[in-house]
Amino acid sequence: MGSGAAGSGAVSAAPTGPDPRAALTALRGEVAKTVVGQDPVVTGLVIALLCRGHVLLEGVPGTAKTLLVKTLSRALDLTFKRVQFTPDLMPGDVTGSLVYDNRTAEFEFREGPVFTNLLLADEINRTPPKTQASLLEAMEERQVSVEGSARALPDPFVVCATQNPIEYEGTYPLPEAQLDRFLLKLTVPVPTRDEEIAMLQRHAAGFDPRDLSAVRPVAGAIDLAAGQAAVRTVHLDPKIAAYVVDLCRATRQAPSLQLGVSPRGATALLATSRAWAWLMGRDYVTPDDVKALARPTLRHRVQLRPEAELEGATADGVLEGILAHVPAPR
Repeated sequence: MGSGAAGSGAVSAAPTGPDPRAALTALRGEVAKTVVGQDPVVTGLVIALLCRGHVLLEGVPGTAKTLLVKTLSRALDLTFKRVQFTPDLMPGDVTGSLVYDNRTAEFEFREGPVFTNLLLADEINRTPPKTQASLLEAMEERQVSVEGSARALPDPFVVCATQNPIEYEGTYPLPEAQLDRFLLKLTVPVPTRDEEIAMLQRHAAGFDPRDLSAVRPVAGAIDLAAGQAAVRTVHLDPKIAAYVVDLCRATRQAPSLQLGVSPRGATALLATSRAWAWLMGRDYVTPDDVKALARPTLRHRVQLRPEAELEGATADGVLEGILAHVPAPR
């Protein structure tokens, strides 16, 4: 697929209904019109949008990662662009660059694909670190600086980056500093047998993944803004804050890890737990909310010791052990 919806300006601001939670919850059903069996990933992407964070999608090729993000952008009435990251991709190919205009004898800025609402950075680990780093300012500051001039990105702005978990030849692993900029790392699984049968039946009936005309906008920018404001009002008990800190501190002391979760990771876990609680219809956070979001929020922020990897340890497995060991508040 090439770039998605054209343009990078303001999106439709018309609210879809009085209840932003209902509108955002309806996204799962709308995305399911084209993508089978990825409800947890859709929920993770909605949480990222509510927290104004970015997502790393990891899954083998052919699990509909591109189609998933493109469908979500249509269901949210947001602009979408896709960049295929390759070894020869330059920073200006992502952020934009100054181009000389012969008619005016002046340089004008030509926007790159980063000027959109949802940016799919496909196979981000296939491009050199210099180009990977070109996304850092956009992800953190939500702006692009060229020749000393800062240009704001559209709001909302979310990067959905994909990487292949099994093919590492010719890749450039993301540095820890950039991994830490991603709010969530979501695993995109292979569909179950029944889901794959349903998918084949859709294709046999004439389904075309390039035709998203059946997907209608069920939420919009105002729903997102209202949801973001509501999430900020979700109550956090001091005991829950202490629990989040204890979990993150336990990763720094785990013998299987050479790198634990940073304070930024603790802040991220707090944010995703509040968003999940709000989506579940509550105005307070419970320990179960923290447990539900701990793995997707923290798995990319820890680093296994080489000997632990050789013994078959995984980041999720270590986090599971920490969740079982650290006492949760009542």
